[in-house]
Amino acid sequence: MIPMKPIIFAFAGKGGVGKTSLSAAFVRLLTEQYPEKKILAVDADPAVGLLTALGVEPRLTLDDIRMRIAESIDRGETADAVALLSEARFHLLDCIAERGNLSVLAIGRPEAAGCYCKVNAYLKQVLESAAGNYDFVVIDGEAGIEQINRRVMETVTNLVLVSDGSRKGLQVIRTIVRVAERLMPGVRTGAIFNRVRPAFDPAGQADLPPVLAVIGDDPRQTENDMRGDTVFDLPEDSPLFVGAKAALRALLAPEEADHAAV
Repeated sequence: MIPMKPIIFAFAGKGGVGKTSLSAAFVRLLTEQYPEKKILAVDADPAVGLLTALGVEPRLTLDDIRMRIAESIDRGETADAVALLSEARFHLLDCIAERGNLSVLAIGRPEAAGCYCKVNAYLKQVLESAAGNYDFVVIDGEAGIEQINRRVMETVTNLVLVSDGSRKGLQVIRTIVRVAERLMPGVRTGAIFNRVRPAFDPAGQADLPPVLAVIGDDPRQTENDMRGDTVFDLPEDSPLFVGAKAALRALLAPEEADHAAV
């Protein structure tokens, strides 16, 4: 049973550990397993890797809208800025690219010179409101968790921490878990260990979130990237896809149980 409120997955961790590939795999799995449901994929990484992995290209990003408002304020055109703010929900539709039951939204590049925190806060509210129109939301965030909390969405239900087997990668997800416990009460956390050596044993590591999947090297995913193919071209028996499927199943099990009891 799928809940009335959206289930929101946010991916975080050290750079270069495969967050984007796993985010894309989650999107593919959700669109295929729930063809009657609406899925929103949010590319919150300035590198816009999720767009490439999904083979989708929106016309605008949320930052394009923010820049329009910021430029109006810089020119002293207060009335225009207010009008843009009031119409931000309408402009949001221009940022969403759709394919079947999948919608894709890109946050865009990091903030340019100047800080328009109130504008960004408003756009965050617009995004949170838009999420209510979907059954599932998958956010591919940049390294760390600050962007997810401050600029993108605070209503994350499932925080997926991705790490390789390196000491730095493990330390990053430990730090993110501590931040999440303080700023995101009630969020479910889980870890996916990606591109790890066969000898890696997460059970021997302290202070880590529940393990969702352990994935080794994936030559098929590497070949897929080198060819410039999308996640929809990735073979279902590739290690990354198999691991993503196991992780998604583990995350949805308690969600399904919670809403079945309502």
